[in-house]
Amino acid sequence: MAPEGNVTAVSSFLPSSDSKKYNRIKLGTGIVSSLLSFSLMVYLVATGSSRMLADWCSTTVRHPYGRLLIFSALVGCIQMILTLPCSWYSGYLVEHRFGLSNQTLARWAWEKIKGTIVAGPVMAGVLMVLYYCLTTWGSSWWLPLSIALTLLSVVFARLAPILVLPLFYKLTPLTEGPLRSRIVDLCSRSGVYVKGIFTFNLSKNTRKANAAFTGIGKAKRIILGDTLVNAFTEEEVATVFAHELGHYRHHHIAIGMSLGVVSTFLGLYLTSLAYAWSVNFLGFTTLYDIAALPLLAVWLTFYGLLTNPLGNILSRRHERQADTYAVRVTRNGPAFISALQKLATMNLADPEPHPLVEFLFHSHPSIGKRIRSIESIRV
Repeated sequence: MAPEGNVTAVSSFLPSSDSKKYNRIKLGTGIVSSLLSFSLMVYLVATGSSRMLADWCSTTVRHPYGRLLIFSALVGCIQMILTLPCSWYSGYLVEHRFGLSNQTLARWAWEKIKGTIVAGPVMAGVLMVLYYCLTTWGSSWWLPLSIALTLLSVVFARLAPILVLPLFYKLTPLTEGPLRSRIVDLCSRSGVYVKGIFTFNLSKNTRKANAAFTGIGKAKRIILGDTLVNAFTEEEVATVFAHELGHYRHHHIAIGMSLGVVSTFLGLYLTSLAYAWSVNFLGFTTLYDIAALPLLAVWLTFYGLLTNPLGNILSRRHERQADTYAVRVTRNGPAFISALQKLATMNLADPEPHPLVEFLFHSHPSIGKRIRSIESIRV
């Protein structure tokens, strides 16, 4: 049967001026930050600054991997300083201006530092593997690196919910009660075994609401932000949970990881061709010349610009499938529509973004499109 109240659901939910302004600022700041990072890499190569920096590292550190890490750390620091104003403006000032952040400036800074501390060793390891592949396999470096990155992605997906996520949020098992009973019943009816159902203290940083399906194998779990659990009805939370179950039932994580592997192999292969040509063209001595590494970053950025919109197309399709699953398994379209409207309001989402913006940058369909699609579902 069709949900009641479908006629007015969309017309009563129009974008606010704040949501439009907020999303324009966030998008614009993100683009500026990306352009600054990209321009830095181009500048280092085009002006010979990367050669000067690499020569200085060579006089300071004798071991090649030591030079690599020092060079990369210096470039990373320059990039961080260059983009810090954008990060502060978008991640702290704008969030407070629109009443979305619960962070003090000190907490915002600490979260950024903590993220760098966690990501730093991983990035250092990836760089050393990259350099080893360049020095050992020459022009075929892309193949062993692709294999290594694939293995790393599997390990990270398995361990991140257990080791990384708790570094940033406190995860608490969902307490016994009507909500948990609803969720357990949904899992049972869907034939899904989930290791854990947790809430996490999202409210320590933001007033936004969110939920996610994370992990693979025995580490797979569904996490619900405390802002979601506290502000939504049990029926609404159940539909959001069912949406996350839909991702599992449609094997979206496995599909995403598989396509990610294909994209990694293809991307690194194409990048290796462009990199080899440009290294010779710009007069660098070898593929593993440390001074040429910013050039590799330039080509990887180009590949990302071309493929990210394609990945977003698939992601939006997966979101629509999960929406359909949520409505059919809960048989409660109106509650799901209500939940999406609350999420859009709390997160200041633009329910009707420009089609080009949605195509290029959005991993989810617009709220307006999702609601219209849900209204058409017959259960």
